Amino acid sequence: MWEYTDKVKDHFINPRNVGEIENPDAEAMTGSIVCGDALKLTLKINKDTEVIEDAKFQTFGCASAIASSSILTEMIKGKTLTEAANITNKDIAMELGGLPDEKMHCSVMGMETLELAINNYRGIVTEEHEEDEGAIICKCYGVTDTKIKRVIRENKLQTVEEVTFYTKAGGGCGACLPQLEDILNEELAERQRIADNAPMTTVQKIKRIEDILDTVINPMLKMDGGSCKLIDLQGNKVVIEFKGACSGCGASKNTLKGFVEPKLQELVDKNLEVVSA
Repeated sequence: MWEYTDKVKDHFINPRNVGEIENPDAEAMTGSIVCGDALKLTLKINKDTEVIEDAKFQTFGCASAIASSSILTEMIKGKTLTEAANITNKDIAMELGGLPDEKMHCSVMGMETLELAINNYRGIVTEEHEEDEGAIICKCYGVTDTKIKRVIRENKLQTVEEVTFYTKAGGGCGACLPQLEDILNEELAERQRIADNAPMTTVQKIKRIEDILDTVINPMLKMDGGSCKLIDLQGNKVVIEFKGACSGCGASKNTLKGFVEPKLQELVDKNLEVVSA
């Protein structure tokens, strides 16, 4: 039997903001009733200030899914879209006083639904969540390698069991467990390489940079309608090109040095310098 905090129990028994906003400014749905968890989020947004004035949810799932959705709507009301976009699944779980490891995927579902709703409002229309663009690893729950890598990195996961807890991958028939182990081992090896500051070949470094851009950096930039791509690698100098709303934006230098460069230094090589094309 899982141990739930009093706050989780409260938000499960007395969920806040249940329902659906009529004619919402933004909405999104993730998950599947067939797979056991689904969340629909609708938002009312002040078009002048981009402040979220109201948020409602409808969730099909367990106590943790309902509590995570309920607390998420409370967390985002009154915040700007940019502020809301910075909320992580860890923030959701922490606001609830913690979640059982086996239920952390519920906080991930809340974060992903919010991301998708913001993307939709920004006009970044995708039929499915950005992370669904990768290769399907877990056929039971439709989880891609891109999502698995991102969740491992963001939550610093250490075991295959944790990967299942956070993504549900491997929680069905189990056929994908060997692939999950391979992905995890690659990520753990890369994490250790970074800690040891071991060198990579140029080809390895290019591949790693492109992977981090796709799975970590661009999903965040797309919240504001932008993205970036690798143009060149000259030693430790990474040349990127901003796209969309980030192209020509007055704050692009801050984004470059305050977000893109630190992330690539953290996840690829601490000696990297990132410049714009």
